[in-house]
Amino acid sequence: MGGHFQARPSVGASARAGDALWAAARLVRAALALTFRRLILANKIFTFVTVFCFVATLAAVAAASDEKVNSVGARFVLIPAGTFMMGLDRDARGVLGDEVPRHRVTVSKAFYLGKYEVTQAEWRKVMGENPSSFKGDANPVETVSWEDAQAFIEKLNQMEGTARYRLPTEAEWEYAARAGSELPFISGDDETDLGRFAWHEDNAFYSSHPVGEKEPNAWGLHDMIGNVWEWAFDWHGRDYYAQSPETDPQGPPEGERRICRGCAWLSGVLACRFTDRLANEPDVRGDFLGFRLAFDVEER
Repeated sequence: MGGHFQARPSVGASARAGDALWAAARLVRAALALTFRRLILANKIFTFVTVFCFVATLAAVAAASDEKVNSVGARFVLIPAGTFMMGLDRDARGVLGDEVPRHRVTVSKAFYLGKYEVTQAEWRKVMGENPSSFKGDANPVETVSWEDAQAFIEKLNQMEGTARYRLPTEAEWEYAARAGSELPFISGDDETDLGRFAWHEDNAFYSSHPVGEKEPNAWGLHDMIGNVWEWAFDWHGRDYYAQSPETDPQGPPEGERRICRGCAWLSGVLACRFTDRLANEPDVRGDFLGFRLAFDVEER
């Protein structure tokens, strides 16, 4: 008998085809599950890395933030690296011989500088006593020599297990005091508004005053002019400006007197320039002599 017909598969053949399809489906499902798990793991890793980087960034920002507070409550402002013109021109009003010539200086590394002069409360927390004549916890410590300031710094470094506290160099001090200004006074071209920023002969009434009562400079530093003279690290050299290195000058290698900057409560207004310099033997004390701390960003 002729004709055309389609053969039907046997039961065994159908079972084998079904098993093959089921096995293939299981393989696809397993592959999809594995892929999904890898995506989840990758996402977790990505999330972890993202969070870690974010936290690390926050830590780095905190570690070099614009302001720090130390163990005795002293506040510090981050001073950026930069270049400025130090000193005065020879024809400037009231200029003294050791303020010239005006010269370019680069401060190559950022550093922290005290927002305020070291106070009597901070001194007492470190040294256990108070040598000041004008008593007041918030007043700047005074009647301290350069050597006394070094003893305070050494002890504070020991207390905090570091070597980063120090006196600022004279160049660092003037750079921070100017805060970008090229004018002779913190108040501008002249001394007219000096009383907004500084305690001096005409408004201090023969005494120091609590730190921070006057307006700060552009970088947030108070009393950079007036209140008390501030010891700097450098030896004094009358002609040093004419031969000092342009980058990070440290003062003469030796000398008889150390530099003080910033004037004090007894200073006349014309003297209250960014550039005015005082020099004293390192063991001299006076009720007009204090200091401000510098703090290195990194260990030396």
